Amino acid sequence: MAIRAKLSAPREGQTIWPWHSAKWTAISASTLKRGDRRMEAASYLSGGYGIRLSFAAQPIKPPVMSKLATAWQPSRLKGIQLDREFGTPFLAATQVFDLRPSPRKFLSLDRTAGSSERFIENGTIVITCSGSVGRATLIYAAHEGALISHDLLRITPTNPLYWGWLYAYFRSTPALEMMTSAQYGHMIKHLEPSHIHDLPVPVPRDDILAEFQQEAQKILDLRNKAWRLQCVAEKTFSDAIGVPDDASHAEVAFSVLASALIGKRRRLEATFYSPEATNILSQFHRASLQIDKLGDITDGVWWMTRFKRIFGDEGDRYLSADELFSINPNTTKKVIIEQTDDPDAFRVKEGWIVMACSGQVYGLNGSVSLMTKRHEDAFFSHDLIRIIPRVDNVRPGYLFTALGHPELGRPLVIRNAYGTSIPHLDPEDVRNIPIVRLGKEKENQIADIMEHAIELRVEADATENALAERAERLLALYLLGDTSSFNVMIS
Repeated sequence: MAIRAKLSAPREGQTIWPWHSAKWTAISASTLKRGDRRMEAASYLSGGYGIRLSFAAQPIKPPVMSKLATAWQPSRLKGIQLDREFGTPFLAATQVFDLRPSPRKFLSLDRTAGSSERFIENGTIVITCSGSVGRATLIYAAHEGALISHDLLRITPTNPLYWGWLYAYFRSTPALEMMTSAQYGHMIKHLEPSHIHDLPVPVPRDDILAEFQQEAQKILDLRNKAWRLQCVAEKTFSDAIGVPDDASHAEVAFSVLASALIGKRRRLEATFYSPEATNILSQFHRASLQIDKLGDITDGVWWMTRFKRIFGDEGDRYLSADELFSINPNTTKKVIIEQTDDPDAFRVKEGWIVMACSGQVYGLNGSVSLMTKRHEDAFFSHDLIRIIPRVDNVRPGYLFTALGHPELGRPLVIRNAYGTSIPHLDPEDVRNIPIVRLGKEKENQIADIMEHAIELRVEADATENALAERAERLLALYLLGDTSSFNVMIS
């Protein structure tokens, strides 16, 4: 295997060894005999381990999670896959965190052991336990009717009054650090229910618990309403167009005229001429609807040049496609903006649309997101195509719906992807994407609904962040010895 040279940090003038020192600490041998008998140094060098020691050192020790909730997961799944028309949608753990969970597998319900355990009730707290562990979210309307992977731990409070506080606790930085300090595994990290059960969890006073309960319910209600409004906007769009004659998702053989291959782009990939996309275009024509090219109704469709990303604590908030299309992600990356000649060119404005332009066609590639005020302070990846709607011609909410509609929009976007291992979208092709026009009245109706849905989603994220920050402040007070906000028992 070839070994490539790698960049290293400057040595700051040092000419003799050591140029750096290892992170280390000494622990008592008796520590290794407790609990899981962890032998990995990382478990004792992490910040999460230090937080655990701080809780253990308190005069009034908090209860552990097993006293307040049960963490559990169903058995490993051995599902029988079926076609979309006959199977039940299945969501992997990472898909649950997508803004639009799009099932790629459909399973036989009769042949799925313990299938009832794999449907999760609205409002349930779930936590990733494989790969990137410790990410917490709430199950909401977007996940209804889907079988959900065993790679998410389900949290069931012993008392319903603990639900809001526990969710805020799991979203807090101290809890995340403690969970990641408990992970095990070399290549793929894992977290077990027992690791969750051992977490120290101070319990706030009943009046504070009620406040957390109210705010968590608000988050859930906002996300449920936002999702349902998004579905209404998309149904209004599809009802105005009609269903193509052949709306099947099955892969079938087809043929095209040789003359169709001759053009400016000379697209030779079969996917560009897929029946799914051509049937959509035929439906536009059958309905006698006007079609505009995206480039004709926008003030710009472009991407940024590649740049070497240097991250640092003093940098600006960085958003890649992974974070942008996830439910309120914990964005921890900060990029040093001085590395670019024009850092403001990597930012976006409210009302713009960004499109993921690389990745798999069944994943994020071609996904769109409507920018809001909360995005304007972030530094965006170059792997996102920027689209500026010409607001005197088309509303951002309508254009977002037309590009992102799963049945009538996305197929027209993703057919332009080129490449094998990692397909890409080119701005020139994106400018030529056909946008169906429905008249100002209908377009404004769709835009109003979709833009309101996105406003609700933003409000839910802001409420969730504020709730997690309040939980962090309460935990910090507890560690300082201030138990005035907590229910405590002196043993």
